[in-house]
Amino acid sequence: MTALLLRDLKLSIRAGGGALIGILFFMTVVAVIPFGVGPDLNLLSRIGPAIVWIGALLAALLGLDRMFQADRDDGSLDLLLMQEHPLVLTVLVKCLAHWLANVLPLVIASPLLGLFMNMSEVAIGAVMLTLLVGSPALTFIGAVGAAVSVTLPRGGLLVSILVLPLCIPVLIFGVSAAYAAVEDPAPFLPPFLILTAITMFFAVLGPAGAALALRNAGD
Repeated sequence: MTALLLRDLKLSIRAGGGALIGILFFMTVVAVIPFGVGPDLNLLSRIGPAIVWIGALLAALLGLDRMFQADRDDGSLDLLLMQEHPLVLTVLVKCLAHWLANVLPLVIASPLLGLFMNMSEVAIGAVMLTLLVGSPALTFIGAVGAAVSVTLPRGGLLVSILVLPLCIPVLIFGVSAAYAAVEDPAPFLPPFLILTAITMFFAVLGPAGAALALRNAGD
């Protein structure tokens, strides 16, 4: 499992610069917002947490189609299906590698984009914390979509269409927790705990569903 994790990390870094493309797309989405809503700093700071979360969500969807497609192209997916280790554990490790290489850089870059949106220090910290907790759920959900479309030659758009509706609860509670940290009357802990529960739920369900889809694709 350690060798698989290191292998996927190396492939994610070498193949097309997935992390760099994700960060550039993330920055592009957030950077064009002020041109659309105007230079009102109060408005930008008010909508900043939602915009940063939406940008991170869209950027996290970019590399999902490559999670299993490269393994299918070079034949290593068949070896993964035939190995003695549980396929669910293999999928979990691949999700972890994808999150570390493609999604974690988005979380690290979010404070800089928060400053661009004129967000306060508390809001920037809340957005970064909620992204750190909620973004793994995006990867686990995306793994199911990537496994379903692994047999298709160009399934990138299909993965986004399948995954995006399932990611809406993560977006809702992530933004709600970020706003609750800034607004004093709103409690921060309830939406944050629900966001944590969603991540834990999909950490179990996502690899299991992706493993089942890969088995069916292999058959």
